[in-house]
Amino acid sequence: MFPIHSKGVEEQHTYEQRPGTRKCRGFNLRVFRWSQAMIFFIEEINRNPTLLPNITLGYRLYDTCGIEQLSVRTALSVVSQPLKRGQEGCVSPSIPLIIGDSGSTLSMAISRLLNLYRVPLVSYFASCACLSDKRKFPYFFRTIPSDVNQAGALARLVRHFGWTWVGTVGADDDYGRMGIDMFTAEVIKLGVCVAFRVIIPKLPSSARLREIVETIRSSTARVIVAFAIEEDIQPVMQEIARQNVTGKQWVASEAWVTSTLISTQENLPFLDGTIGFAIRRAEMPELKRFLESLKPLAEPHNPFAREFWELQFTCSLNTTAPAASTSELTIYNKSCTGAEVIQDTVSIYNDVSQLRVTYNMHKAVYAVAHALHNLLTCQNGSGTHLNRSCADIHSLQPWQIVQYLKEVSYTNTFGDVVQFDENGDPVGSYDIINWQKDGVGSVKYVTVGRFDSSLPPLHQLEFSQEDIVWHGGHRKVPVSVCSDSCPTGYRKASRPGQPVCCYDCVPCAEGTISNSTDQPECIPCPEDFWSNANRDTCIIKEIEFLSYTEAFGMVLAAMAILGAVSTAAVAGIFLRYRHTPIVRANNSELSFLLLLSLAFCFLCALTFLGRPLHWSCRLRRTSFGISFALCLSCLLSKTLVVLMAFRATLPGNNVARWFGPTQQRLGVFVCAALQAGVCAVWLARAPPYPVKNTWLYRDRIILECHLGSVVLFGCVLGYIGCLAGFCFFLAFLARKLPDNFNEAKFITFSMLIFCAVWITFVPAYVSSPGKFTVAVEIFAILASSFGVLLCIFAPKCYIIIFQPEKNSKKYLLSQRPTR
Repeated sequence: MFPIHSKGVEEQHTYEQRPGTRKCRGFNLRVFRWSQAMIFFIEEINRNPTLLPNITLGYRLYDTCGIEQLSVRTALSVVSQPLKRGQEGCVSPSIPLIIGDSGSTLSMAISRLLNLYRVPLVSYFASCACLSDKRKFPYFFRTIPSDVNQAGALARLVRHFGWTWVGTVGADDDYGRMGIDMFTAEVIKLGVCVAFRVIIPKLPSSARLREIVETIRSSTARVIVAFAIEEDIQPVMQEIARQNVTGKQWVASEAWVTSTLISTQENLPFLDGTIGFAIRRAEMPELKRFLESLKPLAEPHNPFAREFWELQFTCSLNTTAPAASTSELTIYNKSCTGAEVIQDTVSIYNDVSQLRVTYNMHKAVYAVAHALHNLLTCQNGSGTHLNRSCADIHSLQPWQIVQYLKEVSYTNTFGDVVQFDENGDPVGSYDIINWQKDGVGSVKYVTVGRFDSSLPPLHQLEFSQEDIVWHGGHRKVPVSVCSDSCPTGYRKASRPGQPVCCYDCVPCAEGTISNSTDQPECIPCPEDFWSNANRDTCIIKEIEFLSYTEAFGMVLAAMAILGAVSTAAVAGIFLRYRHTPIVRANNSELSFLLLLSLAFCFLCALTFLGRPLHWSCRLRRTSFGISFALCLSCLLSKTLVVLMAFRATLPGNNVARWFGPTQQRLGVFVCAALQAGVCAVWLARAPPYPVKNTWLYRDRIILECHLGSVVLFGCVLGYIGCLAGFCFFLAFLARKLPDNFNEAKFITFSMLIFCAVWITFVPAYVSSPGKFTVAVEIFAILASSFGVLLCIFAPKCYIIIFQPEKNSKKYLLSQRPTR
């Protein structure tokens, strides 16, 4: 069964009169060549003494016009006329096997009918995956690979070239619709999106063709994948040529990739560079001689030979021999005799350079022959019947061939193994064809690769990309994407309501990167790393701490050293003039102890600079707490001495004996010892330790000292605050006591500065970020230390150095106020 005529003439049925005989049009030279090849292969088998010896194969040739109704009608006539009769009436058809039909839809319709009679059908061109369902088509076999293989291979081909935005075109039949559906399902798995899906009607109107072509033209998809037979896609290609639609890269299915009906010089400007899968081809030089030996008037009579001859030579045969009953005769002005030479003409009929479907026909005919040969050589006890008996080839039942077809396995003369799997399908094997221009501007089918489903997955698809010529004669792979590729440092952000292949490129946020193109999400950097400016790699975060080497750290260190040097200078002055009244009058021992504590206060500020370490974190907190506690203890003792000294001058007051030098030393020691005890507990239970602060800034790490125990740190600060507050209170009470050098007045000023500094320190400390927190703390230490040093010792030093006349016992006695 062959669609020798491509289309049927549509008739309007009014149901008021009997419909006439359906006529076909569009004689297809390519399909006629298939039918002649089948005759050649059968005659070749009949001449072969080793294959089916003493058995002659016969055949009946039918034209189905590619119409479903005619195919079913033909199949029904084959299995019902004439009938072999048995004891119980009609038993089996006269023809035990059918080869055909070319279309998947036609083969499905025929198979459903043949299932009733258990007649096997072997197709040479029906590739729809639906025919692999053995529950629906148990007696169907084919020599063309299933479209499952082609759809998967096309999807992998599309993804390999980076095409993520493609359009699909399919014929309005099972082959086209299911091919598009399977291809779409496969490419979606690979991350490819389908821009549009167009179905070509079997008899499209001009308006529908314009609509289809406009969809193709207006789409941003540059790659079009088409599943259709040549007769269905030809009108679309003609409309594309008429509208001059260029710039589209076509990917063809095996049904039209080697079609001379489509690959004409007129279509080449719009279809050059077409790439697709074609079924395997073979070289058959003997077939060409057979085809060219055809005689239209020879016996046995071939009803299609006359129409072929008249079409080939554009003449009318002067004979009464009838043409095929399904065709409409065309009257030519020129007459011919039937003695013309086919070798003098060039057409697809005698062009044997692309024998692909013909090779499938060879496999089908020889597969049937080998199945019959196995049946013929069967030995009783190894047959397929229930009792293991063999079938009689001279009284053959159709269902008896089925089992032998399932078991067919042979290597043909071209070196290929022919066999059927459990679904009646062969191995999926294709050539990858590329349309290129030859020297005269015609299409040249260049094989640029191969697909073989029997190989391991990584080796199934192989091709030579440098041999491919794309649309427009370019060697560079065309680009077909909905959105341009997102570079490194960007991520894909989907557009609402659009396919996933349509997206915007959004820069990665800080702290995240994308180190490859088209990443759906940015990758967060590890905790100690941060994204670079281009957001394409993670770099180690900048380590930040208040260092000696930076300008701010140098200034603070210089101020601390200046304070310590100034303290040492004051101590030197006091030591030099230790016997003078002004030094002795202010309790020189407490003064020297106070200067020592101030030096420690200045020097403890240096421990806050540099990289925080375990020992430095512990030292900076404890040295700060003990130094300031010692300093405030000395000031408190001085204040008490001033108050008690004034009261001791009153008659009958013996309080001065409780505040002698020994008591002063003991008081200072006790006050400082309490702070030292708190610090010891702090260091023993929860000491400060260095930490990496990664939560304050995301782009850098702040090295700082964790307090360890916040409660104990609060105790240290609270104790210092209590000493400072108590000292300020007592000094404030004694600020107006009569004295030449009122120590309480200077202590009041110093404590006023001290308290003001540390009160403002709290909000500044809390609000300062990173290393500036440490800077605020150092500044508070230095400011309060300088305040005490300047307020208490600067006036004394000024008198000692610049007004020595006031530093005498005589001057002090002369300035004593009168009570």
